[in-house]
Amino acid sequence: MPPPGWTRRPNAKDDLRDKARQLRAEGLNYDQITARLGVSKSSVSLWVRDLPIPPGLSYEENRRRSAEGARRYWEEERKVLQAHQANERIAAAAEIGELTPREILIAGAVAYWCEGAKSKPHRQLYCVVFMNSDPGLIRLFLRFLDTAGISRSDLVFTVCIHESGDVAAAEQFWLDVTEANSEQFNKPSLKRHNPKTTRKNVGEDYHGCLRIGVHQSSALLRQIEGWAQAIMADPTGHEGQISNPLS
Repeated sequence: MPPPGWTRRPNAKDDLRDKARQLRAEGLNYDQITARLGVSKSSVSLWVRDLPIPPGLSYEENRRRSAEGARRYWEEERKVLQAHQANERIAAAAEIGELTPREILIAGAVAYWCEGAKSKPHRQLYCVVFMNSDPGLIRLFLRFLDTAGISRSDLVFTVCIHESGDVAAAEQFWLDVTEANSEQFNKPSLKRHNPKTTRKNVGEDYHGCLRIGVHQSSALLRQIEGWAQAIMADPTGHEGQISNPLS
């Protein structure tokens, strides 16, 4: 039931509200009322929601039209949001600018400490091994190796992919990313496909992971240790040491 008349206070949109209710009673839908009065659909909905659905406009049809209107609205909102997010990314990239060699070493050491192979108490490691599925991160790590003075000829690559993937296409993809010699690529490492598992990494964009190994790189591994230790050191001097992965 609408509120008693004496509880209502004069409002600048009272005339629009009355017109909206009259148009609704005449059988117009929300889109038509919105176009006729030049007000928002949310206002129309608030004004006429207590009125019965006009004859000829079924409940299902009304819901369908409302859903379609909401879809169109959020499509436009999504475009605005995506444009805003793109501008934020562009502005953030401009803040970084061109990296210096020191900054590349810092970024590469952190990337390796997150994604690279490290020694464990039960498994000692004496060479650098880095694996990732992101081509951008792979390019960064190769740039890091260049900056650290490692020759590209000392690298060996292995494509790791599910056996159900397009192995040949994945190999070509990583060849293009690394710009390496095909002789530097080992035989792909295939993961057995489990039909009971619902995988998300499928389709043309799935290229598996690329593993990068560096020949005779125990010294480089110790350097990465030291760089990572310096980067992650607590400036207050508390707990500034990280465990030695080679110990």
